[in-house]
Amino acid sequence: MNKNFIVRDRDQTKPIPCPCGSSIRLITKKDTSIANVHVTHITESQKHYHRNCTEIYYILEGKGKMELSDKDIVDLKPGIVLMIKPGTSHRGYGDFKTLIVGIPALQEEDEFFVS
Repeated sequence: MNKNFIVRDRDQTKPIPCPCGSSIRLITKKDTSIANVHVTHITESQKHYHRNCTEIYYILEGKGKMELSDKDIVDLKPGIVLMIKPGTSHRGYGDFKTLIVGIPALQEEDEFFVS
């Protein structure tokens, strides 16, 4: 495999359960430390934050809401893009699919759950 690029087919990548719902992890920290790319189906996610990772959500289909830092709620529908900076607690709910880009690539130990 050429190390200068990565090609993945969403239809050939199996979804896995995650705290947000179900995620197709197309590019992960195992591939590169630069960024991760996930397609995630969210219905009810657990509130969490990241100390180091900025997440960019691009809503592909469905509708829902994103709760941010206990005070802001953003309505989500296809075409909405949302950037969440490190340290910002968040959770999505509703029924939507989103493309999530994490910069730098998300590490498991950088996900902290909020009760």
